[in-house]
Amino acid sequence: MDKLDVLKGLSPEEKKELLKQLQNEEKEDKRSRRDAYEGLRAQFMLDVKNKLFPVVADVKAFRDWLEGESNAFCDTMRDYGQLRKSDQSSFTIVDGDMKLEVKSNKVKSFDERADLAAERLINYLKEYVGRTEKGVDDPMYQLAMTLLERNKQGDLDYKSISKLYELEPRFDAEYAEIMGLFRESNVVYKTAVNYYFHKRDENGVWRRIEPSFCRL
Repeated sequence: MDKLDVLKGLSPEEKKELLKQLQNEEKEDKRSRRDAYEGLRAQFMLDVKNKLFPVVADVKAFRDWLEGESNAFCDTMRDYGQLRKSDQSSFTIVDGDMKLEVKSNKVKSFDERADLAAERLINYLKEYVGRTEKGVDDPMYQLAMTLLERNKQGDLDYKSISKLYELEPRFDAEYAEIMGLFRESNVVYKTAVNYYFHKRDENGVWRRIEPSFCRL
């Protein structure tokens, strides 16, 4: 007897019970697959975290070490007369097939008023999303909050804050007032130091070594 004949022999109540059983089995199967997926996701992200943070710590330790050592070597170069200016902080060192470039430049930054402006803007944005249908999913809110992110030194990024100015037409007078406070605070210049590494290849050409995840 095939399955169709079996179904024909069932009463309406039995068919209803069979349908309910099949639906429950389908729900249980979906639940099992969802649990398995979420378990794999959690384990994957745990593995990523456990491997990521030691790498981040090593890179930070290297940066701190390099900064201290390069400053000390710069003092040695200054004492030895190898710098053109007494206040020079950019230099290049070549030894064998390795080259290190230390480049120092002034960058625009903010004074303490920017912290007040950032706090006001965050409160303003919280009130703003409370008046919108999308809430925190509002793209304007997400964009503004992203532009308020700070770098590893805890400083606001000048270029990001400049992009906040472009959003003034989308908001009200209070937002414009906050942007005015940001502009007033943009009076400080800080020194940014970057390090560039090079290795000479078999053809004698300098190739930059990029200790960056995105460059590997």
